[in-house]
Amino acid sequence: MARKPPNQESDFVHQLKKFFLSAFVVITFIAYFLHQRGTNVAAASPVATAPSTTTVNSPATATSANTATNPILAPTATQPPQASGYKNGTFTGPESNAYYGLVQVQVVIQNGKITDVKFLDYPHDRRTSQEINAQAMPWLTQEVIQAQSANINAISGATLTSQAFYTSLQAALASASN
Repeated sequence: MARKPPNQESDFVHQLKKFFLSAFVVITFIAYFLHQRGTNVAAASPVATAPSTTTVNSPATATSANTATNPILAPTATQPPQASGYKNGTFTGPESNAYYGLVQVQVVIQNGKITDVKFLDYPHDRRTSQEINAQAMPWLTQEVIQAQSANINAISGATLTSQAFYTSLQAALASASN
């Protein structure tokens, strides 16, 4: 039987070192992935307590250059809520594309005033969409009820959902107008 020189490692020790080195590399990549995923989710989620907003205006009050392509415009704090004048009932807007899914809203009008806004559909397939919309949907609903119109604030971090919400809401309110 051939003998190995005394300074050469045994095959077992060599294999053991390769195993631990491979395990270290794999664990490092997993830790990096989890760190990046946590950072991206935190950056993508809007702050629940104080979201920054941008006013969404109806095309009738917006500048003509931006209306057709982008309903999100600069804030206009001087606009008072519109007088109601809506027909009583439940009105559904069309589905509107929010890139990661469709948004469709239903508006409930009682005594000529908006009393409730329900999301019939919204992006919810991805975890990030679920987190964003869980925070944005109550804010958007509250904005509509307070404004009693489609002149609402978009939620920063949920811009696509806000734009699609606005489009569906505007159509629902148009069908509810006297």
